[in-house]
Amino acid sequence: MIGLALAGQARAAPRVLSLDQCADQFVLALSPREAIVGLSTRADDPDSRLRALAKGLPLRRTTLESALAVRPELVVRYWGGDPRFVAQLQQRGARVVTIEDASDFDGVRANVRRVAAALDRRPQGEAVIARMDARLARSNRAWRGATALYITPGGFTGGQGTLVHQILISAGLAPTSPGPGYQPVSLEQLALKPPRAVVLGFFDSFMLANNHWGMGRHPVMQRLAAHRTVASLPGAMLGCPDPSAAEAVEILAARAPR
Repeated sequence: MIGLALAGQARAAPRVLSLDQCADQFVLALSPREAIVGLSTRADDPDSRLRALAKGLPLRRTTLESALAVRPELVVRYWGGDPRFVAQLQQRGARVVTIEDASDFDGVRANVRRVAAALDRRPQGEAVIARMDARLARSNRAWRGATALYITPGGFTGGQGTLVHQILISAGLAPTSPGPGYQPVSLEQLALKPPRAVVLGFFDSFMLANNHWGMGRHPVMQRLAAHRTVASLPGAMLGCPDPSAAEAVEILAARAPR
């Protein structure tokens, strides 16, 4: 009986193809496995948060030949596939749902609901949102307004209008940044007036890449990372406008002084 129920579920769900690593996270979280006809070739990379769920599922290159071979009914994308490629899929009958950029958690909720609706998995989408909101509620204001600078190995920070800015605020931190959006941080300024606390982002993938030339290798940055880091957030929680951002908030909150 269970096998028949699963088979029925797979027939009811649209055959879904994901075109990039961010779309993978939504498809893996929301679609029945039996309906997934393809994930991106980065679905099992170290910086793919749900890479464990990708095991055993087909990984496909973003080519028209590869896509048409599996006859997708629904295609999910964030940045994958250029406009011509997407138009060709639509001309052949596939629905395409595009994940939007998000600068706050309302934007993340909208993305989850958009993909869940396309998959006809609204209850599963609401369950994902409920888990995200529970993480945010547990983490709310943990740092009580302490200041911190977010910084990447390339020397960039995220100001107003970025999701990482909202991540810090949701954990109760007051982000310090030179302006809105993604902005470069002056190495000289870091040396002359180091921030009281730093939140590192993407340093895990930076170390895996063994990058010897990035700003993250500079002695000034190394001293800050060694002595003033309150948390190092993995790239898998920062690279996509999805609910993993709430996991980053939870990590930050766990490091707050009690």
